[in-house]
Amino acid sequence: MSKPALLSLHQALRKSFHSLENNQRVWRSVLVECSPLMESLGNLAEQSRALCNVQISNTPLRDFPDLEERLRFKLLQATDTVLFKLNEKMSSLQSVRDSVSNQVSAVFQLYEQNSDSLDLLTVTERSATAPSVSDMLGWLQDAERHYRQQFLRRKSLLQTLRAEDLSLLEDAPKRWKSMESSSAEDRITDTLCKVSFFVESQ
Repeated sequence: MSKPALLSLHQALRKSFHSLENNQRVWRSVLVECSPLMESLGNLAEQSRALCNVQISNTPLRDFPDLEERLRFKLLQATDTVLFKLNEKMSSLQSVRDSVSNQVSAVFQLYEQNSDSLDLLTVTERSATAPSVSDMLGWLQDAERHYRQQFLRRKSLLQTLRAEDLSLLEDAPKRWKSMESSSAEDRITDTLCKVSFFVESQ
């Protein structure tokens, strides 16, 4: 067993978990910011649907020329604005996904480069303050998979949304919410607790 190889791998793991903790914080805060935007989309779709269902010419509002056209334009404009803001939020989520992926891939690359000098016992050995290298690599892989899949699902949903497709817009908040994976997020939080002593020890 090569002690320098293990030390450099431990350093890379510490760096990865520290980065994962920061990225989890960013991911959660971006999703919190997305919730009211998704609700706005649903509300705007409902307003557009109501406008389609009402005959303005049969109401006292008929005296206002082009009212229906102007209202429709305003609603489309507002919907486009919300969709644009959501796409900006997706860029932040993509940054988190990329950051986690890059960190995990760097650790695995380092592990593979040193695998000849790391025997099975070294890789699977746990201590009071440190989980085993194999456990930590597995946890990082799980976190990377979670953020990659979550990002792709959310991005796919947003790519299907169009300002003029009211059914999809009305359904969007519910579909967005159904993508929440609190169990996977809890597992990442649990992992960060398990490695906290290890990350803080130098």
